[in-house]
Amino acid sequence: MASAPSKLYADDVSLLVVLLDTNPFFWSSFSFPFSKFLSHVLSFLNSILVLNQLNQVVVIATGCNSCDYIYDSSMAMSPSVESGRMPALCSDLLQKLEEFVTRDEHLGKQDSLGPTTSSLLSGSLSMALCYIQRVFRSGPLYPQPRILCLQGSSDGPEQYVAIMNAIFSAQRSMVPIDSCYIGSNNSAFLQQASYITGGVYQKPQQLDGLFQYLLTVFATDLHSRTFLQLPKSVGVDFRASCFCHKKTIDMGYICSVCLSIFCKHHKKCSTCGSLFGQAHSDVASASNLKRKTPET
Repeated sequence: MASAPSKLYADDVSLLVVLLDTNPFFWSSFSFPFSKFLSHVLSFLNSILVLNQLNQVVVIATGCNSCDYIYDSSMAMSPSVESGRMPALCSDLLQKLEEFVTRDEHLGKQDSLGPTTSSLLSGSLSMALCYIQRVFRSGPLYPQPRILCLQGSSDGPEQYVAIMNAIFSAQRSMVPIDSCYIGSNNSAFLQQASYITGGVYQKPQQLDGLFQYLLTVFATDLHSRTFLQLPKSVGVDFRASCFCHKKTIDMGYICSVCLSIFCKHHKKCSTCGSLFGQAHSDVASASNLKRKTPET
């Protein structure tokens, strides 16, 4: 009888935290409507819950100005069979999603700096990791956690530091970050996130079959992935964003004290205040293609 509690969570029990991109600037100009995208996602979430009755699903909406939890299957569970399943999942999630979109739009109108076109991915990643850490500390038995980013909007270079901190935090906690990017171009942030944490990065070519992509690639638990051949990213964009102008760069200057990245030489680090030496001459920099580090 003492060994019974150890069977509560087997190797195939998953905690899936889904980051749902609700960026209105992206969806208003994208060819694939948000309603169809949402129908595929809801079917996928229901499939995760049906695969194992102990599976848990958490959905975090990612807006331009805020992030929030809009669904938690552990909170919806009850002795009822329909609880946490269709149509209970749809009604609860859609209601919370509608409230979130209205609230996020209101926050954008109050911003004096003007509307932000990129999604707040750094905030939703931080919220997902906080939820997972709370699960880790709840007891010795917990499902295997992983994060799935359903992203469509382009990267926000101003979030580079926060996103990289979240990625390394997930790597240290051994939480894989899967990425399903449906935008026009690839996402460098999500490519790095999946590569560093051991997750899967996939860019579906046929969005009409999005549910098939989600079910065959991202529904697999961590235990099953050890003997499955999942898609691998052909290339990863490891370019960083400078701290001064928040732009993606190929070559730059790195502070040797705090590792801040700059696109141009500065006399003083704006992050830690360290004083830099003189920049190398143009002739020396042209002959040496390696990235230079300012001397302190």
